Amino acid sequence: MKKYITFGEILLSLRPPGNERFFQSPLFSATFGGAEANVAVGLARFGLPVTYVTAIPENPIGDACIGELMKHGVDTSMIVRQGSRLGIYFYESGANQRPSVIIYDRSHSAISEVKTGDIDWDRIFEGAHWFHITGITPAISLSSSQVSIEAVKKAGEKGVKVSLDLNFRKKLWNYGKKAPEVMGEMIKHVDIAFGNEEDFQKSLGIKVDMDVESGKLDTDKYKKLTQTVIAKYPNLKKVAITMRESYSADHNGWSAVLNNRDVFLVSRKYDIKDIVDRIGAGDTFAAGLIYGLNTFDNDKEALEFAAAASCLAHSIRGDLPLISVVEAERLAGGDVSGRVQR
Repeated sequence: MKKYITFGEILLSLRPPGNERFFQSPLFSATFGGAEANVAVGLARFGLPVTYVTAIPENPIGDACIGELMKHGVDTSMIVRQGSRLGIYFYESGANQRPSVIIYDRSHSAISEVKTGDIDWDRIFEGAHWFHITGITPAISLSSSQVSIEAVKKAGEKGVKVSLDLNFRKKLWNYGKKAPEVMGEMIKHVDIAFGNEEDFQKSLGIKVDMDVESGKLDTDKYKKLTQTVIAKYPNLKKVAITMRESYSADHNGWSAVLNNRDVFLVSRKYDIKDIVDRIGAGDTFAAGLIYGLNTFDNDKEALEFAAAASCLAHSIRGDLPLISVVEAERLAGGDVSGRVQR
């Protein structure tokens, strides 16, 4: 069976109860999450054999983190146990017109101190079919960006397909290099790129006039953006962009597009009200699209599956996509009623 690999930082996530502000009450829930780890869990829950690669400290917090990944069927045998701490992010869930807030505490985390040579990519990519990475890992530190570039180059040499979720994080790019400088090099070794409109423009230094603040999105401009990206990077075979219409923190429109150089595809649009948690929805889309592209007969089916899976992610608290193939296929097939399944 084909082997899938993801690489990146997993963090401890600390959240106040419900929609409370930080320290409104002296309570935080503690869970684990991070873009590439979320994708790994999604792929595992969709039935694909997936190995997650990262650096995690040798302490009880690291042990608990690995235990959480294993619980969902993710292979953790290639995780490097080194460093002194796991990165943390604090998340305050918004409501109505109050936006959600994320505060990072990930300086000197284990993955930020990983260096080229610390990870045996030849061993990891032996028999691998697919490698997934995001733009978050190279944003953490200079050394982690060097390891990220090392990884995508080695994957290409081994004939492994590479997907990249650009995932622009302004708060992380602070070690001296600009995002386009690093991501422009990484994307040269990528087959499929994901992201939203901001990810593509700010990570790659591409400018397309788009209004995402009004709540109504122009699909033609997304088509132009995908055409601009694939024209600039001839190695890319497909480009997919998620489209979020933010009416409030609790109410979003959600859809996605995909350009495979032959056709421009647009998914069904979902009207998502009373959002439980939107963190990790883009990662669920990435996992769904990777699964779909390797399972279904055509890109349209893959796109619809990914859009449906990521829509469902908005109904689940926490980062991890606790979703089954059956649930995503049911929604992609048009069952949007939410009726009790007996």
